This record gives sequence, C-alpha cells and structure tokens, in this order.
Amino acid sequence: INAEYMGLFSLVGMVKRTKKVGVTGKYGTRYGSSLRKQVKKMEITQHAKYQCTFCGKDSVKRQAVGIWGCRSCGKVLAGGAWVMSTTTAATIRSTIRRLREMKEV
Repeated sequence: INAEYMGLFSLVGMVKRTKKVGVTGKYGTRYGSSLRKQVKKMEITQHAKYQCTFCGKDSVKRQAVGIWGCRSCGKVLAGGAWVMSTTTAATIRSTIRRLREMKEV
C-alpha cells in the first residue's frame, strides 16, 4: 500500500456523523425534538471544560452532580448540576460584594 492511497483513505474515513443532533444522536427518534434539544444543551454544558479560578487553566470538568474538579491543580469546587457557575450564584456573589462595599463606606 503506497502513501498516496493511505492519504486518500484517511480523507474518506473522516466523515462528519451528525448535522444537527450532536450528542443526542444516541436517542435516535425517541422523546421528541424539543426534549432532545433541551438535553443537548445540558449535555454540552456538563461535558465542557471550564476555566479554573485558582490556576487559570481550562481543565475543570464535572465529576458528579454539583461537584467540579480541576485536573491541573486538583482543587474541587461546588457548582451547579450542569454548569460550573449558576446564574443564581452569580447574583448572590454580586449582592454580597455590593453589601460589603456599602458596609465599608
């Protein structure tokens, strides 16, 4: 087998499998499109890598529901079930910061 044939074979072998469904392709035609779209959004966010607030690397991954761990520095963080930082947590952080600033003045 020559190198030119192997190059052509590798180009043919790399085919994009899904156009729209992505990670929810495993569900096939079951459960309805609206539910599959919601699940797709959740699964993409839960499997994504997030930036570590301690070391700054994109190496924080979900270990279990609400538990996020940095694979670089080994820190374990508490967060949301599907995303590392929830919108409620961000609101509470900003409220606490605002109250601290009011207390200092």
